[in-house]
Amino acid sequence: MTEPSSLFVTVNDARLHVVDWGGNGPVLTMIHGMGDSPRIFDDVARYLKDDFRVIAYARRGHGQSAATGPFDTDTLVSDLVGVLDQMNIRQTYLLGWSMGGNEITGFATRYPERTLGLVYLEAGYDWSDPAFWTALGQCPVSLAPDETALQSLDNFRTWARKFWLTEIEWTNGLEAHLHQVTRIQSDGTIQPVPVPEVSESLIEGLSTSKRDYTGVQAPALALYSPLFFKTDESDPDLQQAMFDWDARYIVPFRQASKEKIRRELTGVEIREIPNRTHGTIGVKEPEKLADMIREFLREAPLDNPE
Repeated sequence: MTEPSSLFVTVNDARLHVVDWGGNGPVLTMIHGMGDSPRIFDDVARYLKDDFRVIAYARRGHGQSAATGPFDTDTLVSDLVGVLDQMNIRQTYLLGWSMGGNEITGFATRYPERTLGLVYLEAGYDWSDPAFWTALGQCPVSLAPDETALQSLDNFRTWARKFWLTEIEWTNGLEAHLHQVTRIQSDGTIQPVPVPEVSESLIEGLSTSKRDYTGVQAPALALYSPLFFKTDESDPDLQQAMFDWDARYIVPFRQASKEKIRRELTGVEIREIPNRTHGTIGVKEPEKLADMIREFLREAPLDNPE
């Protein structure tokens, strides 16, 4: 398959990496989650580019973008504006995965005339809700790679597939993504990207930025997974502990999140995609996901009044 094009733009004193799959039709800008990279969208983008020009960029501190602060939500929304301006894109559809929901909400609120439609991909959550951080504190497994995972790229790949990308067919796009979220040190060990200091700043920004949908005027689709995390089946006890944790903490958090977005965002369409997790919703069966996104966005207006 043809590789997407790659370019860099300087926005708010930060050099940001943009990936452009090309395509036909209006622009669809996709924003990845915390700790991810634009190439996480590689497979779904290839199914969407017949109908859209598909682009994504690495948030500051991620992938090949500069790790230049600050990392608060206002700055990250301003980065999105700057990327679009640098690329002479006046209007766009927006898709945000996980943390990306903050940026697309902020942009749509500030620039309704530039927003054609929104897709919240496991992103319809208020990450400032203390219930979420309480849940993470009680999670039976660490979300960070352990020492073994950091010994080599092969080990890191094994860890990622076991925890974040369970039951996913490995593709060239995911391999490219893996290389974007790691730095191989001179001794062969791995430094994850973002680095810890950046991650801490991003978490501080997430936990203090209250989600408010009331200013969003664009059509919106909110897609949820039924499970947040899932481990492989090699440890049945741990797998059961994860199911129990999800039922106790995440299910009520997800329900409250759905109620909030339904209450604040007029006309939002909410769907749950079966057999997905927070980490696999964007990469499992990408053709089916692309069909769902395409179907919704085709009904959204192609132009918003100035």
